[in-house]
Amino acid sequence: MFDLPFGTAGLRSHAAAARRGFAFLALLATAAWLVCGAARASTSEDSPPPAISPAQQLAEMGKFFELSEPPSKDLAKARDLYCRAAVLGHPEAIRRLGWLYYKGEGVAANPHVAGTLFGWAAQLGDERAVGLAAAAPAPFETVPPCIAQSGLHSLAALRARLEPAPAPAPAPAPLPNAVVENPAQFRTEPPQIDRVRLVQTVLQEARAFRLDPRLVLAVIRAESNFDPAARSPKNAQGLMQLIPDTALRFNVQDAFDPVENLRGGMAYLRWLLAYYRGDVPLVLAAYNAGEGAVDRFRGVPPYAETLGYVQRIRALYPFDRHPYDRRVLAAHERSWIDRDMASAGR
Repeated sequence: MFDLPFGTAGLRSHAAAARRGFAFLALLATAAWLVCGAARASTSEDSPPPAISPAQQLAEMGKFFELSEPPSKDLAKARDLYCRAAVLGHPEAIRRLGWLYYKGEGVAANPHVAGTLFGWAAQLGDERAVGLAAAAPAPFETVPPCIAQSGLHSLAALRARLEPAPAPAPAPAPLPNAVVENPAQFRTEPPQIDRVRLVQTVLQEARAFRLDPRLVLAVIRAESNFDPAARSPKNAQGLMQLIPDTALRFNVQDAFDPVENLRGGMAYLRWLLAYYRGDVPLVLAAYNAGEGAVDRFRGVPPYAETLGYVQRIRALYPFDRHPYDRRVLAAHERSWIDRDMASAGR
């Protein structure tokens, strides 16, 4: 994307034109991260999912915040995520951090820092950084503060940190024992699903319900870990863990049918967003504890389970607000937020 001549006007216009495409790719990467995280816990050894390193996760999240359109765009978060990935030796994150310093976005412009980072990324194997490094000012190891604070002041120091630790000596083989005490108990693996198709279905249905698919995926991750056959002790069922009353309320005939379950769960999320005027923490609390509990406490209920649930999803979906459509509410369906606003004359 950024392998044009350094300092040309075409460089900036090319980056701006590609921003929307990269934002969509970052969304797909986030979905893949969520699904693969669940797959690591549930797939059999015969078909392990592709591993995503911590550095790659940080870099993909940084790209989302750099390349999204407002209000999701946050260059300060992108810079911090790129710094964390750079300390782990991720070449693309190092190049993108250099690009922020070159453009002066999220940080004060500094061509010497940009040149240093482009050089590091090129030497670590990032092909797009090669042309940028060649055209940048002669580097003299001007390291950005976020990397220097981690104790790295040169590429040599970074490479030394990335060197694998020597393998420990193998443990002696245990002596054979003819008697097996407390033999392991094996359970049947849950039926495997096509995770790529699941993500595609979530993206398609979320568009129809006007929901952010990242929110839907985060809820699925917390509710069922992407297991369509999941059933809780409280009889919540399927991908989005619908209890029978909620399934009946949103016309779900078979809660273990993945598509039906997704549509019922998304309909409930859409209704909650309208009811709580787009307040995401309240919506998540209501999805877990019910809107009655949230209305009774006029906020997130002080239940340990609900507080932990909201925190887990907020770690995956850190946005406070979400667009909503008040037309999905019946005339009598109004929360305490509406009553407070009415009494205040708003």
